[in-house]
Amino acid sequence: MIFSSRTLLFLSLTGSAYGAPQMKYAGNSGPIAGVTHSTPSVQAPVGSLRGDSALLGGNAKIPDVTKESADVKHPELVNGQDADADLGLYLNLNSVDKPEPYRGDRGASADGPRTFEYEKLNPDLFAPPGTDAGSVPNAMWPLGLSHNRMGTGEKSGWARQQNTDVLPSASAMAGVDMKLGPHAYRELHWHTAAEWALVLKGCVRIAAINDESQTFTDDLCAGDVWFFPAGVPHSIQAFENGVEFLLVFDQGDFDENGTFLVSEMFARTPKSVLAKNFDAPVEAFKDLPEKELYIFNGTPQPKDIQKQNVTGPAGAIPVAHAYTYHWSQQKPYEVPGGSVKILDPTTFPIAAKFSVALVTVKPGAMREMHWHTSSDEWDYFLQGSGRATIYRAPDAGRTFDFTAGDVGYIPKADAHYVENTGTGDLVFLEVLQAHKFSDISVAQWLALTPKQTIKDHLNLPDSLLDAIPKQKTILKQGNRNMTALGQ
Repeated sequence: MIFSSRTLLFLSLTGSAYGAPQMKYAGNSGPIAGVTHSTPSVQAPVGSLRGDSALLGGNAKIPDVTKESADVKHPELVNGQDADADLGLYLNLNSVDKPEPYRGDRGASADGPRTFEYEKLNPDLFAPPGTDAGSVPNAMWPLGLSHNRMGTGEKSGWARQQNTDVLPSASAMAGVDMKLGPHAYRELHWHTAAEWALVLKGCVRIAAINDESQTFTDDLCAGDVWFFPAGVPHSIQAFENGVEFLLVFDQGDFDENGTFLVSEMFARTPKSVLAKNFDAPVEAFKDLPEKELYIFNGTPQPKDIQKQNVTGPAGAIPVAHAYTYHWSQQKPYEVPGGSVKILDPTTFPIAAKFSVALVTVKPGAMREMHWHTSSDEWDYFLQGSGRATIYRAPDAGRTFDFTAGDVGYIPKADAHYVENTGTGDLVFLEVLQAHKFSDISVAQWLALTPKQTIKDHLNLPDSLLDAIPKQKTILKQGNRNMTALGQ
């Protein structure tokens, strides 16, 4: 396509060859930081890049301070925003076009540089509960802000990750969200970290060999889990409808781009050595890949898994040490407020230090206040929206908001809850580096402590203390109207 000089000038001013509009988003408009938008476009450079000494304080004209205002007249508040800040009601900032950072009698209007969607997604950061205090490390990272690395094959897939580069507090675990297109592979590889995986959508065939020369092959679909110990080489191939899965690693600084790859191992080994190792002529290696395969399209695998179930003299990995668990077939434990499924080494022995809960929280309900004694907690939000306040010793607390695709991270011993803030179910994964999934329930702790001791500490009434169940409830029911207490 060839453009005339006049057309090129027009394109340089509009930024488009086809008149396509620029991205629009809700944010502040009008004059800001002394910049107005009334200056017409010019056809050639005009003016100077710098001012002169006449603008220095003491030389410059004193401005009329009554002409400028940072105040927003008649701000629109949402339900619960004028309630006592210490109630900490959930604020649905999506119910207004332009949210404002007020909590009760705290805060002030905002008219500076803003993108409203960020504030609507994170109302408890924008207008925090009055009970938030002190400094708590950031505990949330949306994978939607992670770089998405595309596969090397045509429409073969992608992968995006969270590690300490983007969430520094997540020192013990990292996560990867990966998609493989129809029949695509994640190329043969291994890691220095252990890999725990949950299939999110679609179906996949995995295969591996351990250091005892035993092999393992299995087919998995949405809701099923695999685990590969550190150093165990494995293959992952999607079936005809593709697959998406979540990977969790036991290293906070894990980097998906630092994986050991079969293609690179062969490329970095002299061909004379390859020939000697495989007792083959050098010519046998003339068609090796020129670069890493990463995620690439493959030959459709046979539906009959036995045709790919390769074993040697050592045989297959015993069932007791199977690398997969068909978690989708486990019925959840149901309680008022939702349901929970737990998978830990009690039933999945090979995953020696991965203890995981799949939690569904009904609208208005919450994962009860608790903490973990032996592990940090890595969370992945699969559906819905929620929030959590993290209490950090001795006197700090901060509330974070989460939506689908977000990672949460809570250090060991930090007390917290997870509350459903949406109108549908909240579904999230709670991952521990522990030999058994366990926690300390705040409610149960109080119920199993002498009542007078609790009264002496917290001045709570008998009616409250007598009603606390001695059995751990895991989830707590609540009013679906998140601002009911403030009305």
